[in-house]
Amino acid sequence: MLTSLARVIGFFTMSAGAAGAVLLGAGFCWFVLTIPAEEVTLDRKADGIVALTGAAARIPDAIELLAAERGKRLLISGVHRDTRSREIARLTPLYSKFFTCCIDLDRSALNTFGNALETKRWAREHNFNSLIVVTSNWHMPRAMAELAHQLPDVTLISFPVISPKVKDDPWWSNLDTARLLFEEYLKYLFALVRMRLDTDSA
Repeated sequence: MLTSLARVIGFFTMSAGAAGAVLLGAGFCWFVLTIPAEEVTLDRKADGIVALTGAAARIPDAIELLAAERGKRLLISGVHRDTRSREIARLTPLYSKFFTCCIDLDRSALNTFGNALETKRWAREHNFNSLIVVTSNWHMPRAMAELAHQLPDVTLISFPVISPKVKDDPWWSNLDTARLLFEEYLKYLFALVRMRLDTDSA
């Protein structure tokens, strides 16, 4: 009797594990398909622009959007505490003048959740109702989810920066790319669960 019960429990455990693995795999495939694969051309403006640090190309692209008057101000969120504005200005010397008038640096955010909190504070401070979000394409789904959770009444416009990590080769043919995307997928799932459990939302 106990042996039969153990077999039944084992069978259902294996079935549940297999079903979970299938769902996780299917979800990962869906996640990869949602990642923007091409650069976009913005044909609209927003009140502000926010760039989430983590890859060098994000900041120049965001500053170029500011110079093109796609937004009134730019927040660069997640800047290392020891990094000075003049060091960032060297990335786009043609636009260094904007650092004296229209670019704000956030040095407190340590992760995407922190980016969202600081963006919320900044957007409220300037009464912004729309934001262009600049980050790497593979990071965009989680960034948009975190920002939308903190700023549900603000229009968010994504501006994905295409990362060489996920551009040169198909993800399934490159172990490093596959690992990067799967780790980001798990972080995305964790963020969704945390936000669902967060009763003190924006």
